[in-house]
Amino acid sequence: MRFIGVDPATKTGFVALDEDGNVLVEVDLKGAGKTEPGGISEEQLANLGHSLYNHLQPDDVAVMENAAPGTQRGITTGMIHGVLRYMIHRRKIKPVFLMPNTVKKYVGVTGWIVESGKKRRLEGPEKKAHVAAAVLEHFGYSHKSDNVIDAYIMAKIAEAVYRVQNGQELNSYKSYQQEVIQAIISPSAKPSKKKKIKSQTNKRPDKPAAVGSHTHSKEQQFLF
Repeated sequence: MRFIGVDPATKTGFVALDEDGNVLVEVDLKGAGKTEPGGISEEQLANLGHSLYNHLQPDDVAVMENAAPGTQRGITTGMIHGVLRYMIHRRKIKPVFLMPNTVKKYVGVTGWIVESGKKRRLEGPEKKAHVAAAVLEHFGYSHKSDNVIDAYIMAKIAEAVYRVQNGQELNSYKSYQQEVIQAIISPSAKPSKKKKIKSQTNKRPDKPAAVGSHTHSKEQQFLF
């Protein structure tokens, strides 16, 4: 059994850990072939999928990152995610899919930083640098590829979920890590949306309402 992290992209980060959490594989997977302008060629896409398939084993415990909402080059991103999901399915692996912000939350990166009392959003290389620093601080792990670093976080999440499901205390992890683990093990049901109750009146069009004709819902506040 291994713990797997997959960060889908034209260069897909892939990390495999052994049962003790040691790194077995840490690599950027890239489909061989001629690049097409503005995207990925069918040849590259097929080779990327086969490369992932060859790196997987049937008893792997895997976490894969979902595409972020509003991702640029959406068609290319969708094709890559679809092919990689199919290859994981072919290996009969049932991965956990996590949004990018959840992956970063596991190492305490919120995507914001406070400077001079004001919050500022982290973007691009600066955000990646914060994630790399957080992974080094939490796990003593570093890599030149941002994709591999993200894949490593997901492999560690896969490991943590497995351990908690098999008896390890949840509180042995940091609070924000506990939230990620718990959300995977016992996802909470989404609260149902309450319908707004409109106040009703007996007032007819172009006619003033009669005294005492206004009715109110129980949740409506009287303003007069």
